Amino acid sequence: MTGRLVLAGTPIGDVSDGSPRLGRVLAGADVVAAEDTRRLRRLTGELGIQLSGRVVSYFEGNERERTPELMQALLDGATVVVVTDAGMPSVSDPGYRLVAAAIEADVVVTAVPGPSAVLTALALSGLPVDRFTFEGFLPRKPGERGRRLAELRDEPRTMVFFEAPHRLTASLEAMAEAFGADRRTAVCRELTKTYEEVKRGRLDDLVTWSKDGVRGEITVVVAGADPDRVMTPEDLAREVAVDEEAGTPRKQAIADVAKRFNVPKRTVYDAVLAARKPS
Repeated sequence: MTGRLVLAGTPIGDVSDGSPRLGRVLAGADVVAAEDTRRLRRLTGELGIQLSGRVVSYFEGNERERTPELMQALLDGATVVVVTDAGMPSVSDPGYRLVAAAIEADVVVTAVPGPSAVLTALALSGLPVDRFTFEGFLPRKPGERGRRLAELRDEPRTMVFFEAPHRLTASLEAMAEAFGADRRTAVCRELTKTYEEVKRGRLDDLVTWSKDGVRGEITVVVAGADPDRVMTPEDLAREVAVDEEAGTPRKQAIADVAKRFNVPKRTVYDAVLAARKPS
């Protein structure tokens, strides 16, 4: 008889957000696979949880190698609980490989829901929440980041990103270039913690604000594209320029922009020519 895999959501900041069920599941686990075993010990200590099972590390660097070991424990009948540093395992964190392997082997997979930085930031952003998309971390390299954002330029749903403090300004600048400086955005940092802050405004204003330095865990929420936006020649030329900077040849960029905004290619071509004429 196989065991059970449990994905356990942990607090994203305030430790008191940990649920009683989280405590029971951790205390009863045969194996706890933790992204950071030291943070797990700190969490269980603060919540007054006594672990009786074996604790193993399970993070990005060893996830591939450790998954077979955890699968064997599950096949031997163990209850394996996966926890990450904060939030739900497998969402921009380790866990996906083990979930996929467990499902393939007909092992029961369940979850202990917990706080979510994605949903918390979305709710606090003041932006539309009826439809949204989670995009995780943007690529670190400028070219790859630009291409990813170019793909999202016309996304109508509200977008949620994770970002590191030292890359925040560069990412906001790239977003302003791809989406337009006036796109409404919220930068949420240190959610549920003592110094929680939500900064809302236009992308260009948030770029300026971020240059003073921003610390902590960061979630960025960006409004979706306006489907009724009327594109001026300057807008069309700017769209082509963004595509070119992301690595698309000019001829293809013109065709892509024309298709994207449902305008004739000649209109886009003329806009690009006009933008390159000296004033």
